[in-house]
Amino acid sequence: MSSVAVAVVDAETPGNVGTIARSMKNFGLDELLLIDPPDLPRESEAYGYAGQAREDILPEAREISFDELVTEYHTVGCTAITNEDGSKHVRYPFVTPRDLADDLAGLDADTAIVFGRERVGLTNDEIERLDQVCSIPASEEYPVLNLGQAATIVLYELRSLTVEDTQLPDPTHDRAAQPEIEGLHEQFAGFLDAIDHPEEKRAKTRRLFQRLIGRAHPTGRETTTLRGLFRQASQRLSDEE
Repeated sequence: MSSVAVAVVDAETPGNVGTIARSMKNFGLDELLLIDPPDLPRESEAYGYAGQAREDILPEAREISFDELVTEYHTVGCTAITNEDGSKHVRYPFVTPRDLADDLAGLDADTAIVFGRERVGLTNDEIERLDQVCSIPASEEYPVLNLGQAATIVLYELRSLTVEDTQLPDPTHDRAAQPEIEGLHEQFAGFLDAIDHPEEKRAKTRRLFQRLIGRAHPTGRETTTLRGLFRQASQRLSDEE
């Protein structure tokens, strides 16, 4: 597979950014992406908590927008709050960190593991723009972990993909580039317009399709074929009007 980055959205405290950077260093990751981060001066808690990651990962962190994140990466949002079945689609289906490692093992795409705010995590609007959802199985009495704990558990389970001394699986899936995937989503949106899909259902239908594609990891050829089918169908419907 290609690289695995870690993205932190709107972190409230520098200390948590440092803790996540340290966990990244522990488990062989080095690309830290920050969306709307707090100030991270050298004298802040971020550097105090980062351990050896203060020498490379933390100072080299890249600040990007949420739009850039979902365009450039295959995204996996981490959340404690999920739905139990498919009747609600924003936080379902979800995978555990261990299942996620298996899922990403043969994926030829740059992936970003996305963590949200300390108190409220990722919003529904943010999660519905991500490709997959990951949740840590915990006690029903108290399932919410703090940000540093959650990051450490998820990154530990991904170590088979990121630690050099671990035998990596042979690539088995040539996933389409992310811009091609985004183009497929836009083509599908055009198809919904062409068939006059009910306006109030389009957002949910697009979200269902995004999650389906996020789990399927289509190849470039598969993506091109699907885009062609949606384009031809839309054109034919337009010609019949």
